[in-house]
Amino acid sequence: MTRHRSSFYLSHGGGPMPLLGDPGHQQMVDRLKAVAQTMATPSAIVVVSAHWEADRPTITAADSPSLIYDYYGFEERAYQIQYPAPGAPELAREIHQKLHQAGLSPELDEQRGFDHGMFVPLSILFPEAALPVVQLSLNRNLDVAQHIEMGRALKGLGDGKVLVIGSGFSFHNMRAFFAPDQGQANQANAAFERWLIETCTSPRLSEPQRRARLIRWEQAPGARFCHPREEHLLPLMLCYGVNESAAMEHHELEILGKRASFYLW
Repeated sequence: MTRHRSSFYLSHGGGPMPLLGDPGHQQMVDRLKAVAQTMATPSAIVVVSAHWEADRPTITAADSPSLIYDYYGFEERAYQIQYPAPGAPELAREIHQKLHQAGLSPELDEQRGFDHGMFVPLSILFPEAALPVVQLSLNRNLDVAQHIEMGRALKGLGDGKVLVIGSGFSFHNMRAFFAPDQGQANQANAAFERWLIETCTSPRLSEPQRRARLIRWEQAPGARFCHPREEHLLPLMLCYGVNESAAMEHHELEILGKRASFYLW
């Protein structure tokens, strides 16, 4: 049985590696395929990627955005990946209006394409590339409360049939993935994941409490080790804002030898 999802925060792995058969991403690929089987098909998708920051919330508005291969050092086929999803200019304008009404000074961009935070996970979730997609940037100020407000502004988008995907990574210390001594890294990784799961899913938390914990995420155990910079966590904040409730479902998995998680509302 499938169900409609309003937002989905996922950990998207390392660059194009999930699409290149990397064994460190197999759990991620398998889990995304399994989640896709439980989801009712949305009318369109909004992707908030950790790989796009702008001075103000910016929305792709082209009819057919190109792909941006925003990674380097991979084999040639990583730069031949295709995901010809159509854009959605009307949806882009609806998002612009909602963000404007929320006082967030949005901007439409008819030139920018889709980055790998969009086309890597969507190639697994919706491989037919038939659904219209819009990307929404993070705000370069990295303000957590503002990203929650961006999510709030998107409630009920497209008569409630649009899926908002936050594409980040719940662990994003790049040096730690390849460091020789993993003991301390793994302890911090596990501690932060426990805190994140409790924060996003616990029914014992009121919504003011949950919001406060997310805004003060730096106080969590292992927080700044797991996220030296928070751009891969902010898509989660926006996904929470769309719902302002405990996540209905979460998934724990391993990516590149580190614990990571998904959250669905």
